[in-house]
Amino acid sequence: MSIKKLLNIRIKAAMTEAGVAEVFSPIISESSRPEFGDFQANGVMAAAKEMGSNPRQLALNILDKINLEGIANKIEIAGPGFINIFLSNEFLNKTLQRLVSEKSLGVLKPKPQKIVIDYSSPNLAKEMHVGHLRSTIIGDAVSRTLEFLGHNIVRQNHMGDWGTQFGMLIAELEDQQNTKDQNKFLLSDLEKFYQQSKEHFDTDINFANKAREYVVKLQSGDENCLKLWKKFIDISIAHSESIYLNLNVTLKPSDIKPESFYNNDLKGILVDLENQNLAKEDQGAKVVFLDELADKNGTPSPVIIEKSGGGFLYATTDLAALRYRNNILKPDRILYFIDVRQSLHMKQIFILAKKAGFVDKKVSLEHHAFGTMMDKSGKPFKTRSGGTVKLNNLLKEATEKAFKLVTDKNPNLSKKEVSVISKKLGIGAVKYADLSKNRSNDYIFDWDSMLSFEGNTSPYLQYAYTRIYSIFEKTSFGSEDIKGDLQISTNEERKLALVLLYFGETLEQVAAQGYPHILCSYLFNLASSYMVFYEHCPILKKDIPPTIKMSRLILSKTTSQILKKGLNLLGIEVMEKM
Repeated sequence: MSIKKLLNIRIKAAMTEAGVAEVFSPIISESSRPEFGDFQANGVMAAAKEMGSNPRQLALNILDKINLEGIANKIEIAGPGFINIFLSNEFLNKTLQRLVSEKSLGVLKPKPQKIVIDYSSPNLAKEMHVGHLRSTIIGDAVSRTLEFLGHNIVRQNHMGDWGTQFGMLIAELEDQQNTKDQNKFLLSDLEKFYQQSKEHFDTDINFANKAREYVVKLQSGDENCLKLWKKFIDISIAHSESIYLNLNVTLKPSDIKPESFYNNDLKGILVDLENQNLAKEDQGAKVVFLDELADKNGTPSPVIIEKSGGGFLYATTDLAALRYRNNILKPDRILYFIDVRQSLHMKQIFILAKKAGFVDKKVSLEHHAFGTMMDKSGKPFKTRSGGTVKLNNLLKEATEKAFKLVTDKNPNLSKKEVSVISKKLGIGAVKYADLSKNRSNDYIFDWDSMLSFEGNTSPYLQYAYTRIYSIFEKTSFGSEDIKGDLQISTNEERKLALVLLYFGETLEQVAAQGYPHILCSYLFNLASSYMVFYEHCPILKKDIPPTIKMSRLILSKTTSQILKKGLNLLGIEVMEKM
């Protein structure tokens, strides 16, 4: 149990005993200044107002009934009714000792849930670009965190591999195979292939007609079209897999459930919606009108299920995916990491899926939206020529910049060492710069700030880990030898101990809210607290008593373990030298 939860239970009991109504609870927060203690309990003023009593007097009554024996060595009233709590060193020693000895890092595993997480989901018609970065790494960080907490995670990579553009691509692929003009462009260069086929489509009416014809053939299961389509899809997926490997993302080929997987269920979705009188014909199309999302004039929100020409849309496929996930995977939660521009679409799908009975009422449907990556001028991130930045090129540039940085800072490293370190540093910098921002907002992409060794950056945290590791190398102790009793006494030790104890609570927040930046803020606070501790609490000096030295080594070891685990949950690797 976290310290906040423990304090909440004890103070809540005291409030009840003091006659405060059950609806009022203490609000426990970390104190902003050391003179106010370690924690502060608020909530008394609201209760006093409701009771018509003096808040300070009510706080005194509550204080008289609080039982924090063995937890706090001082409790006091501040202002009109704040309760300041000063934890005892003995309690901190005992609590942190338990964290260290159990090797759980203070993480309590909740009741396991089955959670489906939909993320990344690129269209296979083009190379992955920067627009795919946020869904991929935010979804992966949350997946890793939930998995670490003991939940059963089912990753779903809903790749776009179906639709009109594939008729165009199949026709182009067939033309290439017929002419055997392999020098014109290579299929492995997905972007050029797509652009060439699009130009062919726009300028050649016969090619365009053939492409449209192939869409119908593909959807009807034509053997030759399916064969060509499969060849294109296999190469496209191989490209995506190389990106995931480079990004250190946990998605595997077995996680792919593309649009085509649900093709056979689309007609059934329409029939079920019609049978329930939800889908109606409107101007030749089949549409569901949702009163739940009506505009200010009372006009219902339309969801097109089938176009007037007979084709199905994303909404139909998404409903089929939800029905599959509900009926076959049987989850407790379904999380979607899709950008904020799809918010209305996701609301429509969630409401309609529940309304039609495609998803059980008890299943939590969650859209975890995110903003856009922007350049320094505040515009969407593009190449200098205005084109879309390929994700592969971005990661390559990150590694190259990190290579120069590492070489300049440590010229004694071998080329092989620099190569390994620069990849971890560069890729980590790109990921952390994104993950450390509140995903709901747009953010500015800035090479200088993300590769800085100062501030809330991945290089700063990776360096903090390396610095701690260097301390261990200067001792005669192996990792398993660093053990014993903690002796926390200085303010810097207390601060570090408290931050270490917040790790489990931090992961609970990330798991509940899907915000990786909460973990990033925690890790930055941990690294910063450790640096202050290191400056004020000598470890390796000869005059340090052995028991104090060992206690501080335990604090250092635990800090390094949590830094490593926290960065691992973000998909960022650490290194022992930089």
